[in-house]
Amino acid sequence: MLQLIKAIIRPEKAMSVITELMGAGYPAVTKLDVYGRGKQKGIVLNDIRYDELPKQMLLIVCEVKDRDDIVGIIMRTARTGEGHFGDGRIFVSPVEKAYTISSGQEGL
Repeated sequence: MLQLIKAIIRPEKAMSVITELMGAGYPAVTKLDVYGRGKQKGIVLNDIRYDELPKQMLLIVCEVKDRDDIVGIIMRTARTGEGHFGDGRIFVSPVEKAYTISSGQEGL
């Protein structure tokens, strides 16, 4: 079975995560600019409230056997120091099927 890993991380960590994934043999990543907030409901800086913060979402489809390795790489690389609010989230979902458009081939 295939898995979809969605990692929402700080923008300044995205290239480090992608570099680490590539170095570990996982080059296929889709990166999106996204905005949102987590449990902290935004932040307040200098009396200005920011309800939505810029983040990057990485989408990775992988085999089940690679899932824990990929999640571990993201966790280690995207974390700031002791871990702070806003470091991000990782979601893992099953993927029913995947197809390559150019060939029509099913699977990765």
